[in-house]
Amino acid sequence: MNLSIAFHLSFVGFIWLLAIGWLRVFLGWLLHGREIPDITRIDLQELPALSMLDEGCPHLTVIVPARNEERDIEATIRSLLASTGIRLQVIAVDDRSTDATGRILDRIAEEGSEHAGHSYEVIHVGELPDGWLGKPHALALAASGAQADWILFTDGDVRFAPDAASRALRYALRESADHFVLMPDWTLDSAGEAAMHGAMHALTAWGFRPWRIADPKARDFLGVGAFNMIRKDVHQALGGFEALRMEVLEDLRLGWTVKKQGYRQRLAIGHGLAAVHWSRGAVGVIRNLEKNFFALYRYRTWIAMAAALGLAIQTFLPIIALIEGGWAQVGAMVIYACVAGLFVVSLRVTRVPVVYALGFPIAAALFLFALIRSVSVTLVRGGVVWRETLYPLEDLRAKAGPMW
Repeated sequence: MNLSIAFHLSFVGFIWLLAIGWLRVFLGWLLHGREIPDITRIDLQELPALSMLDEGCPHLTVIVPARNEERDIEATIRSLLASTGIRLQVIAVDDRSTDATGRILDRIAEEGSEHAGHSYEVIHVGELPDGWLGKPHALALAASGAQADWILFTDGDVRFAPDAASRALRYALRESADHFVLMPDWTLDSAGEAAMHGAMHALTAWGFRPWRIADPKARDFLGVGAFNMIRKDVHQALGGFEALRMEVLEDLRLGWTVKKQGYRQRLAIGHGLAAVHWSRGAVGVIRNLEKNFFALYRYRTWIAMAAALGLAIQTFLPIIALIEGGWAQVGAMVIYACVAGLFVVSLRVTRVPVVYALGFPIAAALFLFALIRSVSVTLVRGGVVWRETLYPLEDLRAKAGPMW
């Protein structure tokens, strides 16, 4: 057997191993994807009622950190203050904003009696203490004033349905959860955004099995910045955000810590309950991943480069196989069929139609670029720039605990 034949057979074998891997991922979602609970489909009478509290005592404290969010912050706060079936303590944190964010928050506070029974307060942060990232500091500062037994950490660009908070808390109580994550609706305004979000889900599906999050024996976990709800006593037992003071992925790391320490974690979807526009266009996705991608691999260059190699294989080998023809081409067709199948079976989670699976090869290539860019930019700058503040890489590495 000459060398070219041996190489061809090895290539065909590798493509089929990759195809089998994709088939396994697809079948996992096909068989178990429907197990992810949708709390909008649960009759409210099946959920426990919220306890009667003394006048002014909240059921839930909602913490909203905001830095330069003048475009979205008013809609976020007003959607929370319009919540029904629950009494909220809303704490908004103006974290060193240089735009109109602080003035908008103060204007809403001046309305006072128009808050429908919810309490609302604003904290202004003028200076960031040493050894902190801005967002964890804002979250920790507000959490110290939480009055309710439960705290919802969210972002300044999320919009909530009137029944979102009450439905989520009642479901968490029914499940005796310690930490509850509601998957938000990702608002998608362009084909590029849809293709990128769909591809992101398909690629992360290799290691993300949301139906196993409730299993205490499984390693699967999640934390989402748009809707991280946790019992106050559990949050305090975990050290609060003081323990995550230099963590860029504070939402994900919180979810990891909850699961690692043996607390009860639950996840659900609920179309229409909470929505966020995470990025604007495919370029926006790449920019948002600038601070996140390297952090995901705990700022270890060799691990990030190994991940880039794996992503390059996922991106380019099926394309080469399509051109190669023969059994390699058949294997590539199986891969792309499984990707399309993932779009279909996870539609209730992602809300991305299967037609955007056609853009998967391009989207995967853009994610590869985003990963390499994240590592390169961080190394060149010597740190991560987040909301106009540079955080030194040396400090981030020193405080980046395990997450996998």
